[in-house]
Amino acid sequence: MTGTVEDFAAEFLQDVLAASDANETLAADMFFERFCEHLLAAGELDSADRAAYRGPPRSGVAVDGYGGDPVDGDGGAISLIVSDFHQSPGIARLVQGEMNAIFRRLLSFVRRSLDPKWRNALEETSAAFGLADTIAARWRAIGKVRLFIISNRILSERVDGREADRLGGRTVTYNVWDIGRLYRFVAMADEREEVDIRLEDFGGFLPVLRARQPGAGHVSYLSIIPGQVLASIYDRWGARLLEQNVRVFLQARGKVNKGIRRTLEHDAAMFFAYNNGITATAEDIEIDEGDGHSMLKRIANFQIVNGGQTTASVHAAHRAGIDLSNVFVQMKLSVIDSAQATEAVPRISEFANSQNRVNASDFFANHPFHVRIEAFSRRMFAPSREGSFRQSKWFYERARGQYVDARARLSGAQRRKFDLENPRSQLFSKTDLAKFINVWEGKPDKASLGAQKNFAIFASDMGRRWERHEADFNEEWYRELIAKAIVFRASERIVSRQAWYRGGYRANIVAYAIAKIAHDVAEMNKTLNFQAIWRRQAPAASMELAIATTARQVHDVLVDPPADKGIGNVTEWAKKQACWSKVQRLQIELLRDFMDELITGEERKGAVRNARKVQRQLDGIQAQSAVVNAGGEFWNDALAWARARRLLSMTEVRALQVATRMPRKLPSEHQCAAILNVLSKLQTEGYPGSLTDNEG
Repeated sequence: MTGTVEDFAAEFLQDVLAASDANETLAADMFFERFCEHLLAAGELDSADRAAYRGPPRSGVAVDGYGGDPVDGDGGAISLIVSDFHQSPGIARLVQGEMNAIFRRLLSFVRRSLDPKWRNALEETSAAFGLADTIAARWRAIGKVRLFIISNRILSERVDGREADRLGGRTVTYNVWDIGRLYRFVAMADEREEVDIRLEDFGGFLPVLRARQPGAGHVSYLSIIPGQVLASIYDRWGARLLEQNVRVFLQARGKVNKGIRRTLEHDAAMFFAYNNGITATAEDIEIDEGDGHSMLKRIANFQIVNGGQTTASVHAAHRAGIDLSNVFVQMKLSVIDSAQATEAVPRISEFANSQNRVNASDFFANHPFHVRIEAFSRRMFAPSREGSFRQSKWFYERARGQYVDARARLSGAQRRKFDLENPRSQLFSKTDLAKFINVWEGKPDKASLGAQKNFAIFASDMGRRWERHEADFNEEWYRELIAKAIVFRASERIVSRQAWYRGGYRANIVAYAIAKIAHDVAEMNKTLNFQAIWRRQAPAASMELAIATTARQVHDVLVDPPADKGIGNVTEWAKKQACWSKVQRLQIELLRDFMDELITGEERKGAVRNARKVQRQLDGIQAQSAVVNAGGEFWNDALAWARARRLLSMTEVRALQVATRMPRKLPSEHQCAAILNVLSKLQTEGYPGSLTDNEG
């Protein structure tokens, strides 16, 4: 990212205002959403739910959202967020007195939430009541309260922090994310704040043993970490220790493994024998070689790429007061140069052995699924909307920041052309994609878990589907995806315009309304005509009416959580399977005009079969092109490298031998697919050659 913090602040504000207009939502809501996306990426939060409340004048109470839902007995943390959002041009300063006043208002909300008289005076269907009820209900389980200010002002350089407090026996910590800190985070090439651990601050140096691995291109070490040290490090840095892609998948499974917890509580001395330990990476380390022993002193940019549940479970045990003096955890630490980290760290994540193996851990930004969707989005023009002659594209951002980077490289005239072809309102990310798909596939409760957790569930499922039926993800599928995106975003606007809508829970209402329509249509063995929506680039008027009708009835279920089950928070109720089951049972009459827009399941299956056949033909052509363009010499080198290490079966050797005979004899499409599979296997074993090295 280029430019100054002032440039970044201005662009961030314009992005918030543009998205607010496009989605017909308040700028303050969009500011919260956009800012918290970065806090999720940074590992500061696992989830971020909107719950805006401003008390009466001079009440000194304010909150904008929260993250976390502590589980009873686990000594968990809850995070409370307050926004300091200003729409004036330029960057103002946030001084210490104002910062302290904002934190007091946020802490006051926590205190008052514990007062049943104040809590019950709130509007029962409001997000503020739901949050207050959650705090009161979970108070015994909460061990730490984390308070956050998110601000598009710059924190005064005279403010160097704020010490932790205590509230009702709980630790209260204070965190400020101003626009300067956000700028620094986004500007970092690896998209994360560096975790720099000096072990003397956590109980002392650790003995390490260097692993001998000639020609590996990196250095690895083995070590043993006392459980108390690991817990203290995690207490300081939290989820930022977990390599981001792995963190996403772990969120779908819950943080604390019950088997690990039982061992820690009842058989701590056997923990080292039972547990697989952790696999970690660093960009630099410091070692003391004194007295003939190697002692690890410092770890720069420490990331746990496997063993996240072990780490979180040890930390939870520590917070619950369990004695960790006999707990030791083995660690494999690989020192990876920052230039190699982007490619190497996800591979280590994928292949490391862990008791909580991430089956879809290769479903990262460079997975072929995302690459293919990106290629469709850059190549395929959507039809022009009614009343316009201009075609445009839907820009898929498979890696964060692609859209801004693409614009930044263009001149003034080129940038205007780019903006017309790729309007910001048609930008969508991996987490957006996951949301569009999951709600249509009957998972509104999962979509309500938040962007990151929903993506984890989506990625795990989609990774398996890609392996089984790669050809399903073709141009027809992409057009259907965009049609689903169109309906989703239209639904957001439709809900916002309804007279009964009082603000709040729009994301949940939209997710459940779409899922309910998809469910009822499927019950009739029919489906929406997604290709017609793609051609119009808008839902039909009859569908808009169906969305409005369904959303109203869904809303009534959402704002009436079952008190007999101890759920008073609408946002938490929306995350439950029981909520979705209740919505599924609703009897909603769909109008005939809408029914006439549907097509039969057999019609859609026929279109899917034809599209799959075309994609397979395209895949074969692309595979043949890649193998031929690499040339016989490239495949000779690959074969020699594999033979020296005895990595291949005779069938795989014969496949490469076919490629080495080029240009005398060209392999068939089927043979080329097999050849590329062999190359992929060699690359996982460390073969340095790649097809991109041979382009041009």
